[in-house]
Amino acid sequence: MYRKFLLIFLYLYTLIFSVSKTIRIPNQWAQSHWLLDYRFGFIKRGLAGEIFGFLSEKNTLSITVLSIAILAALYFLLVKIAFRETLKNAKSFYRILFFVIFLLSQYIVFSAHLIGYLDHVIFLLTILAVDLIARNKMFLSSLVAVFSIFIHEISVFLMLPVCCFAILVNQMPEGDFSIKNIFSGNILKRFILFLILPFLTALFISFYQEISGDYYAQIFSYLKDSSISEGVAGSVCSAYTKSFTYYFREEHGHFIQRVFISKATIFYGIPILFCLWMIFKEFKLKKNISLFLILILITGLPLILHSIAYDTYRIWTFPYMILFLGFWVLSLKNNRNNKNEQQKQLSIWETVFFIIAFLFVSLIPTQLFDGETERFSIALKLLLILPVIVVLYFLKKAPVKTD
Repeated sequence: MYRKFLLIFLYLYTLIFSVSKTIRIPNQWAQSHWLLDYRFGFIKRGLAGEIFGFLSEKNTLSITVLSIAILAALYFLLVKIAFRETLKNAKSFYRILFFVIFLLSQYIVFSAHLIGYLDHVIFLLTILAVDLIARNKMFLSSLVAVFSIFIHEISVFLMLPVCCFAILVNQMPEGDFSIKNIFSGNILKRFILFLILPFLTALFISFYQEISGDYYAQIFSYLKDSSISEGVAGSVCSAYTKSFTYYFREEHGHFIQRVFISKATIFYGIPILFCLWMIFKEFKLKKNISLFLILILITGLPLILHSIAYDTYRIWTFPYMILFLGFWVLSLKNNRNNKNEQQKQLSIWETVFFIIAFLFVSLIPTQLFDGETERFSIALKLLLILPVIVVLYFLKKAPVKTD
């Protein structure tokens, strides 16, 4: 009970610390996404606003209440999964350190800052889809993916790879994984059953976006009448009406710089590498290097978005969530009895690695949107992270109950 209390306190404290840095009401960009629907004809990302408009009047208050509810649901599930999966192997300190870095990460900080963004809905639906896959409900998970793509086409990069990884892990035989397993009839059949409808949906939206009529003026006027500023209204209209090829032509030249030579490459990249290493150690992926390489691939896939979008720091947060979901997928499969395992000890270099990652996610200010900055100074952050260090120390020393 003492250890469980420390874990609950640790995960809730780190979450609240991260959220408190940047939490605010939805900005006008977020509000615009909930205001838009199919009133001017079919448009990408219109489904969320269409459903919302059917259920409620659209105004700042209702959008704020909805955004808070969505974000609270996401945070509840993240903490629930983290706590439950930690208890599956109570002797493992790797699990605790993974979830601490995640809950302190720029993803959590940005999720509070970007309250109201459709990203949060996508990740909620991804959690649902992974749960359905774990229960072998392929067709239902496919329908969830279709629904998600209609809400935001970014689902192709955030949801589909994770779900394919979940199918692969859920169906792979016990023991060593081989690339040949991907081409087994059982797994291929599930891939096809899951992917066919989302693939056709993504193809339809992409094609429609290339040939659809220009709703720019109508959308701009509607958003202006809804008290959205001209600058934001123009930006949102472009996002909804410009083709994918247009954005690729505009942004692909910055891809190398954004991925390999930006501040995020260091301040986000090192904690992400630490999380990857924790997964590698926790699930003994030295015996399954092929599976680990696939996890690295799906973790890096969201970074492709740098070639079509300019919000560099937001895109760099997505690998954290992919890794969280990947950890969960592997843990769902890994239900072995851990009572007789020895407690895993961190090496000196792993301890140094954790300290660097910990300082990067907890102290380095996150680059925010709209000219905003984090609320806490470096000095205050140093004070506020002390309870995290103390609890980690007591968790390391606390006896593990194995009965």
